[in-house]
Amino acid sequence: MPKLSSKALIIIAFFAIYVIWGSTYLLNKISVTELPPFFLAGIRFFCASILIFSIARVLKYSLKITKKQLLNSTFVGFLFLVYGNGVFVWALKYVDSGFGALLASTQPLFVLLLMRLIDNKKMKPKSLIGVGLGIVGMYLLVSQKEMVTNEDTLLGIFMIFTCVLGWSYGSVFVAKADVPKNYFVSTGYQMLIAGVILLATSLLFKEPWVSPVHWSSKVQLAMLALITVGSIGAFTAFNYLLKQVSTEKVATSAYINPIIAMLLGWYVLDETLSVQSIIAAAILLTGVYFITSRKKPHTLS
Repeated sequence: MPKLSSKALIIIAFFAIYVIWGSTYLLNKISVTELPPFFLAGIRFFCASILIFSIARVLKYSLKITKKQLLNSTFVGFLFLVYGNGVFVWALKYVDSGFGALLASTQPLFVLLLMRLIDNKKMKPKSLIGVGLGIVGMYLLVSQKEMVTNEDTLLGIFMIFTCVLGWSYGSVFVAKADVPKNYFVSTGYQMLIAGVILLATSLLFKEPWVSPVHWSSKVQLAMLALITVGSIGAFTAFNYLLKQVSTEKVATSAYINPIIAMLLGWYVLDETLSVQSIIAAAILLTGVYFITSRKKPHTLS
């Protein structure tokens, strides 16, 4: 069987982080209606890591990891999966999945600002326009009275923004960090570490642990999809892309994820899809386009 070219792998990886990841907002929303958030996220990543390491052994990948790589994997796993995902899932208890995905689409804005602070990269006019549009879009999104119904919703929105900030810093950090060279193995370590931390957090918060045999069929299917294609497939693709293309290009998944999440949330869960949300999405995603569109591969525009 011929090996896929690097270009083909990059295209497949982008499909994974665009489309598959866009559907995980719906899958998490379905699961968190029945399961405690940290338990849910912990089971998802722990099981995914066991599957990853099992596949890696069959494929005879080296599982060796240095002390520095382990420390970096722990740090990145915390930012991406413990905080960036675990807390995000918790926030979905109070926020619609499509609405949460739109808030998450601000990631390129955070990446840009962090790169400005960390690498001292100057913002070009297109980036400034993108930041301005992003702020307008965010304001239109969170100012809707029908969406922000109580204090819990406001808390959920705030926590999602902190998750996006953590995920964005992790993206900037891992692009230069010393982690296992094999993207599959690197993903496995991040998920194993995150799974253990999330399950420990679940115990700390005294969340009830529910056996999978007592989950509803829709939650069983949602969790199966989250563990396999949502975790192993999409997150491995994400780690692969961070080493193959620029961080800002990887962040373009923010164009597609919220659109898919909004449509799935509206169609499957009958979530609100207001005119103001659609306008806010258009402005926000236009801002993301201005932030991430570049003429040269290593300069912001």
